[in-house]
Amino acid sequence: MSKLETTRRTFIQGAGILAGLTALPGVTWSATKDVLKIRVEKDIAVLDPAYETGMLEEAVIRSIFVSLIELEDIRSGSNWKLAAAESMDQIDAKTIRFKLREGLNWTGEYGPVTAEDVKYSFERVADPELKSPWAYQFEKLDHVEVIDERTGIIHLKEPFAPLWLMSLPWYGGHIVCKAAVEKAGGKFNVETPATCGPFVVEKWQPKEKLILVANPDWTGPKPDFNKIEFIIVEDNESALLAYEAGAFDFSKISISAVPRIQKNPPADTTLLMAQSSRYVWISLNLDHPKLKDERVRQALQHAFDGDSVLAGAYNNLVERSAGVVQPGTKSSRAENKINKVDYDKARSLLDEAGASDLMVKLSVLNTTTDMAIAQIVQATMTQAGITVEIEPYDEGVYWTLGDQASGDGWKEQEMILMAFNGGLDPAENLTWFRPEQIGVWNWSRYNSPEFESLYQQGLVETDVEKRATIYHKMEMMMEESGGFIFITHEPLVAVHRSNIAPVILADNQLVPAATKLFT
Repeated sequence: MSKLETTRRTFIQGAGILAGLTALPGVTWSATKDVLKIRVEKDIAVLDPAYETGMLEEAVIRSIFVSLIELEDIRSGSNWKLAAAESMDQIDAKTIRFKLREGLNWTGEYGPVTAEDVKYSFERVADPELKSPWAYQFEKLDHVEVIDERTGIIHLKEPFAPLWLMSLPWYGGHIVCKAAVEKAGGKFNVETPATCGPFVVEKWQPKEKLILVANPDWTGPKPDFNKIEFIIVEDNESALLAYEAGAFDFSKISISAVPRIQKNPPADTTLLMAQSSRYVWISLNLDHPKLKDERVRQALQHAFDGDSVLAGAYNNLVERSAGVVQPGTKSSRAENKINKVDYDKARSLLDEAGASDLMVKLSVLNTTTDMAIAQIVQATMTQAGITVEIEPYDEGVYWTLGDQASGDGWKEQEMILMAFNGGLDPAENLTWFRPEQIGVWNWSRYNSPEFESLYQQGLVETDVEKRATIYHKMEMMMEESGGFIFITHEPLVAVHRSNIAPVILADNQLVPAATKLFT
């Protein structure tokens, strides 16, 4: 793969020089039909829907593959609508009949998208031997019955409440070409063997840029843009400078930049703030010797000053969360059991536990917001006699900290500031704290058979109120374990050209094919 003509450093320097032009009278920036330029933080590693990790990968996959249904903008309620399916009929609680639209064709010589492709895609993700990280999205799938080329029936083992929000339109629900994937050996990385979507990949320049162009054979709704450029800039401040210089049409920014944008917005710019399902918390390693005593963990919970964190790191633009389930829904708790800082209670618990001189390590991603949170935690917990040592990590190392497959480093972790992009169904956000996820994504090492039992009950319960009761209890159990300090759900904060109408999903990702251009 060829590299960009400029390096990342010269690109940002150039953007910084150009940024000054935006202050001159008459200088304007706007998106055009030719290309939509989107700033993203991270590069791709795999475009196989069964093994993707989200972020840019999911944004690309949504552009080059289809799913039976898809979700609408989170600001309009995240309702689902038909996509590759012409019809979806729920025959009973365990049976869904679908019919594919005509005219959906794979690239290359692979012909039309078929019900056999749907069967292959869903059963592949669900197969425990393939170890897809999204297998939980189809864990109640029995099989897909093929009726004819375009018609099939999804058979479930039990009723599965999250199917319509967590499975069919989400990460595991993308349809791949059976013949092409099998020819590629059963899986693929960034070289897609066949795709079907409004765009195709034109060029990938690792760590710098990924370019999509409109698929000439696409028979679905035509996107408003002929080309999509995903430009990778990791740092939020550098990205904002580049946006102001006209380098992007859409860019996420840090919450700390909001007051400045509100006071002095760039030309032709709209500030976007939307509720998302991205949840932030501090994970305590229950297996670490320092944290084995429940009283020590509770002391840390009592010593957490949530108000100071929300004010200092988030400019009071967000509220305290009481778990990982998205706020404002029936399944989210109203507040934490330990909801306010109490330094006296924290000191008392530490004295009882014989840990009055507690020193703990807090591991964090080396980003502006995460470091701000860590420094506030460090400063405020001293009032309870707790010394917090901050250990910042770059992205590559950070995501191995609690991973047992990466070695024994997890044993040394004490507290980790974490954030996950969640989904719309409560099960999507709670699945990562099940016993089977210990040493994978359950870095607190919270191990509760009762939690797993409740999780399974929530999957098959279709009554909204009863489901809510289940999830309230699960989040209470998480807090009472002492393994979690819930902080907030971060909003998506972005700037975009005022002549586009972006479509945003719950995982904070822009949907390029659905984004509209006003001329």
